[in-house]
Order: sequence, then C-alpha cells, then structure tokens
Amino acid sequence: MKAWEATVRKTQAVAKKRANTIFGTPFTAAVPHVEEDIDEQEIEERPSGEVYHSERFLPNGDYYQGYWSDNFPHGHGKYWWTDGCMYVGEWFRGKTMGKGIFSWPSGAMYEGHFKSGFMDGEGTHTSSNGDTYKGSWMMNFKHGRGTKEYANGDCYEGEWCRGLQEGNGKYQWSNGNCYVGEWKNGNICGKGKLCWTNGNVYEGNWEDGLPKGNGTFRWADGSVYVGNWSKDPNERNGTYYPAGSLEDSLEWDPQEVYNNDLKECKVCPSEKVSILPSNKKLAVWRSSKAVDSSVRPRRMSVDGRLDGGLEREFARMHMPDAAGPSTSSASDRNAIDDSFPNLEDVTIRGSPLRIPKVVKKQGETISKGHKNYDLMLNLQLGIRHSVGKAGPPPSLDLKPSAFDPKEKYWTRFPTEGSKSTPPHQSCEFKWKDYCPKVFRTLRMLFKVDPADYMLSICGNDALRELCSPGKSGSFFYLTNDDRYMIKTMKKAEVKVLLRMLNAYYNHVRAFDNTLVTKYYGLHCVKLNGPAQKKVRFIIIGNLFCSDYVIHKRYDLKGSTFGRITDKPESEIDANTTLKDLDLNFIFRLQKNWFQEFRRQVDRDCEFLEQERIMDYSLLVGLHFRETVNGSEQISPGSQTPTAENGASEESVPRLSRADMDQLLLDPAGWASISLGVNMPARVERSERKNDTEIQLVGEPTGEYYDVVMFFGIIDILQDYDITKKLEHAYKSIQYDPNTISAVDPKQYSRRFRDYIFKVFAEDT
Repeated sequence: MKAWEATVRKTQAVAKKRANTIFGTPFTAAVPHVEEDIDEQEIEERPSGEVYHSERFLPNGDYYQGYWSDNFPHGHGKYWWTDGCMYVGEWFRGKTMGKGIFSWPSGAMYEGHFKSGFMDGEGTHTSSNGDTYKGSWMMNFKHGRGTKEYANGDCYEGEWCRGLQEGNGKYQWSNGNCYVGEWKNGNICGKGKLCWTNGNVYEGNWEDGLPKGNGTFRWADGSVYVGNWSKDPNERNGTYYPAGSLEDSLEWDPQEVYNNDLKECKVCPSEKVSILPSNKKLAVWRSSKAVDSSVRPRRMSVDGRLDGGLEREFARMHMPDAAGPSTSSASDRNAIDDSFPNLEDVTIRGSPLRIPKVVKKQGETISKGHKNYDLMLNLQLGIRHSVGKAGPPPSLDLKPSAFDPKEKYWTRFPTEGSKSTPPHQSCEFKWKDYCPKVFRTLRMLFKVDPADYMLSICGNDALRELCSPGKSGSFFYLTNDDRYMIKTMKKAEVKVLLRMLNAYYNHVRAFDNTLVTKYYGLHCVKLNGPAQKKVRFIIIGNLFCSDYVIHKRYDLKGSTFGRITDKPESEIDANTTLKDLDLNFIFRLQKNWFQEFRRQVDRDCEFLEQERIMDYSLLVGLHFRETVNGSEQISPGSQTPTAENGASEESVPRLSRADMDQLLLDPAGWASISLGVNMPARVERSERKNDTEIQLVGEPTGEYYDVVMFFGIIDILQDYDITKKLEHAYKSIQYDPNTISAVDPKQYSRRFRDYIFKVFAEDT
C-alpha cells in the first residue's frame, strides 16, 4: 500500500509537469523491451495496429504496464486504478478479454476468465470476508454450476442463476446438517431432503427456506410425521406415528420443527461487491494534434462503454445497489474528466448495416364509429365480468373435469343490465368462457395480476386493430400498453386448444422457460341478430412488449417455399415481419443460455409433436444496441452517441447503449431477463452464395452486432388434419416436399429443430 501511495503521488506530480507527454519510468522489476521516454511525435509515427510493450503513467493517476496498440491496452498487461483496484491479464482493444486477475482494495479477488469487460466463464472469486466461489460466471454473475465455501464453514455445491442458487444443489452447514434438493432465488424451494446430525430427516416440499406442502419428518428412533406442512397452523394437517407402533397415531405439533430444528439451518446471504470490473473506467490517451476543444473528454469502461454526457448522468442515477457507492464524488469525477483534453472517444469502424425505419405504434385505434367498436366493448365487458367475479383461490392441482371441453359457461349481457352484468351502451350479446378455472390458474402460473390484467384490456384506453401478417385471415387486437394481444380464432383452432389444454397446462407448469405461446383466456362473443354471429378470441402475451425498440422481426419455420417477404425494400419498416429467406444473421447466445435454449426447444418440439401440431414458427425480435436516433444504419462494434438536445419530438425514444448496459447490470434488470425475453446477445451477419440452389442459411462473415433478443414459438394450434394432408399431397407434386410447410408433425419438428440450431449458435 505504501508503494502504491508513493507511485500515485509520483504520477500525479509528473502529470502536472508534463501533461501532454507519455513517458515511462520503472515501476516494478524491469521488463524487456519496455519503451521509455517516448514522446508524442514518436507515438504518432507508429503504424496503425502495431502491438508494442509500454509503461504509462496516466494523467489522472492510473498506471498501466503491458502491451499497447492504437491507444488501447492490447495483449497482456497490468492496469492499476487510483482507488486501489487492479487488473492483471489479457486485454483486447481496451477490454478485459481472456484470463486475468482483478483485485479490490478490500482484499477481494477474482481469478478466471473475462469477456468484454465482464467476469464471464470459469473463475474463482474470494470475498474480503473469506467466502470463496469457484465455478461458472456470466456477465459478472455466478451462473451455471459452482461451489461456494463460506467463511463460517458452510458450503454450497450446485446450480446458480444470476448470482443466486437456483436449480439442484447441496448445502452443507458447518455443524454437519445437510440439505440436498431444489433451490430458487437463493432460497430452498421445491422438493428436497434435509438431514440433521442427530439423525432426524425431513423430506418433501419447501418454499422460501421452510417446509411447505406435503412432507415427511422422521426421527432417529423411527417415529414419523406425515402430512401437509405450513408455518401457518391453520394450513397444517398431518398424522404422527410413534416408533414401533405405526398403527397408533398421537398428537404432535410440527411447530417444534420451525421453532427448534430449523433455527440452525439458515442459508448464508450473498455478499455485495463494492464495484464491478465492468464499471471501472480506463483513461485512454490520444494525440494533442487536431484536438477539438468543443468535444468533452471521456473515459472508457473496460466493457467498451464511454463515460460522458447523458450516459454519465444515467450512470449516477441508476447505479445498481450491488455496485455500492462510488469511490469518488461526482464533482471529483467531473473535475478529472475536464482536466485532461487528451482522453479519446473510441469508435471501431465497420461496414454499415441498414435497419428498417422505426414507425409509431402498430394498428388502428378502435374509436367510436369503427366497424368493430361494439365488438371491442363486448370483449371488454366480458373479460371484466370473467376476471372480476369472486371465486375460490386457484390451485395448481386441477381436477380432470376442469379440462373438459364441455366446461364452458354462457352469460347474457342485456343493455339494461342484470344481476350479474352492468348496463352498457353496446348492443345485447352473449359471452362464453371456456374452461375458466384452467385459464385462471394459467394466469396465476404466469404471474399475471388480475387487476393489472383487467386494467390493460378493459381500462379507459381503446384497443388497436392489426391485420394478421399470416395467411390465416385472423385479426389481432393489441392493448394500449402492448402487453396483450387478442386474436380471433376459427372453430377448428378452438377445438385443437381444448383437446390439448391438459397437456399444455402440464408442459408450461413443468418448464418455466418454455418458449411456447402463453395463453391467458379463451372466450366467445355471440352477437344478437338474424346471423347470430359468433366471434371466438384467445388472449395471448405480446412477445415484443418491452422498453426496447424492436428494429427487426423474423418468423422462422425452416422451409423455403413462399418464405420470403413480398414487399419492396422501400416499404419494409420495423413492424414488417420478415421470413426465412430474408434472414441474414446468425444469432449467438452466451454458452449457458445457448445450452438452455437447445434443451427447451427440444422439449417444446417434443410436446408439439406428441400433440400432432405442425406449421408453428419461431418469432424473433432484435433490438440493435448501437443505433442512433433518426439513423437507419449502424456499424459493427460502434459506440452509441447520445441524442442531441434539439432532437425531434417525433423521434421514437430509444435507450442508449450505456443506459441499457446499466439496466443489464442492475439486479432488477437481470430479473427481467429470461430465456427469450430481454436477452443480451450478439448477431453475426451472414451472406448467401449466388448459386442456383436456394441456400437456407447464409455463410458467416465475422461482422458482429450487440443486440437484445426476444423469441418464442407461436401458432401452435394447427393440427395435421385432412386439410393439411391434402395440401401436402397437392404441393408435393409441384414442389420439393422438403421445402413446403405442410408436412407430418414428426418431420416438421425434425426440420424445424435442424434449422433453428443452425441459425442459433454459441457465442465463442
């Protein structure tokens, strides 16, 4: 520490004396070929891209020793910040990339792999309090399999997700007690077994670290208590069997387990990191020649983001709690930035990529006088009635009768109102609910709040009507907050959904990360009049409901016949759904996400294949992180400039790259990321060869773009019925059977997976 303090004083004194020069003075043991006393002119004469060894005392007091190229640390090197943080390891154009060691002044240390400035890959983190974690990381979070040994002697070995225990794992307390089973959000949750050193064992269901649900407690002497567990005495129900006489049952209070046995079984909380490696800023030099005095100097973070202007304001306002307080005040940071005109904005140039123009909200607002205005009112009245009426709390364990297709209820809505319906200004109609208990439970399973659900669909804001981009002829209605889509359905589709509803419910309940469409309600409106017209609706979640602007969207099936957009390029905007032959990207996901993606696609396709479903597709939306307001092109690897003060009020608001990175680093931001939703990823541009044979997947070009991805499997209600069989037979005569959509569900599933696993790949 004394040596470091002396070095800081020395570098600051030298910086004041020679602020516009870069020079080297031995700091540690001499390194061969270290460049000493290098003046500015000599640096400028170096050819672009040359990698050389150098030692830099930077004007703000930071120190770097190692390989350097084009004003960046590049190769192996050591960077020492004035607050005492230090990184020793591999660099790539100013980003920590590869193997390295990051140490904090508190004594904490991380040794392992880095990627784009983040702790990412295999690594070991030792906290200042003595906790040690060894395992997999992703974007500064423990993610994957890993082992954590706590300073108090406890140990956890198992799966992690976003920094917390989640999945299957084993926790061993220092006193010898041991739990093996399921975890969620850092707590014991799910099925598991806890063994005490005195021989007692509890095996059953858990919730928030406590027994909840069916479970069995066994004593070392053979006594058993079997029943339903809960901390609330009113919800408990069970039977105690003493040892040696299982036929005789006695009274015993399970509260003793909560009061005594579980007292010593507390899970250690996760430690808080004072500041994350990706938050550290690098002072980057540039020549004093041709300096534009109007440009404010900035510093670059080790994950490639620039700290300055509006982005700095956001960083101060939204710094995640896990990062802790900054080591210097805002005024100090501004003073540092203002005092060094030789710090450089960094832009990596590449060939531009055109993206479609962003237009305003989709659809036509259904106002009074619209042909479907009464239908919208009927729909809103019906849903308010269905969701708002009182009923017993839903249970996840539904009876088979709840899934019976005959489980449907009609309600009459006269204009003057009735005992159960309010008066209204629309025409008289009838309303039908299909399997209401099931869909009520599905909404609970998907964590949909009933009040928010009603407010989104039945609030004061009108719905917007969209024409279907597909060939089904269905109409879509979109809520004003974009959270839900209401799709009209054919009678055949309703029959398919009711037939597979039980299997669908079991599938989405078993797999939290399922990609299949989320269904929230199935209804029918029967209009009065001679025609007695029936309109059937399904309410689904909008996959693209997000703060991020969706710049490109694709509907991917893996077939080629008719799978190209028939619009001229000038008419394609951000709301245009492109198809397989329009795709010119390969989607690259982080290793752990890609592995989970493959597993889930396999599970979902097996489910659809068993239900004889075909013609489904993967809907993909991309938000490019490097776009500029009002711009229609981006460059690979370029930084995001902030918007000008005079920007048009009509421009669509977008998050800057720094804004979005802060959201991703914030634990609350991570909570919004799941498979297919708000996923940070990269896309690699691809090109098809100009051969006579159609190439479904293009060749990678090595040109990458940072994106946020959204994707899910949609249109899962097309049964392989007689109509589709005839379509397959007819088109097979004219075209290659492998290129058409209408094929047997087993063949469709295999072709779909083969294609998806080519356009999605691991980001290496």
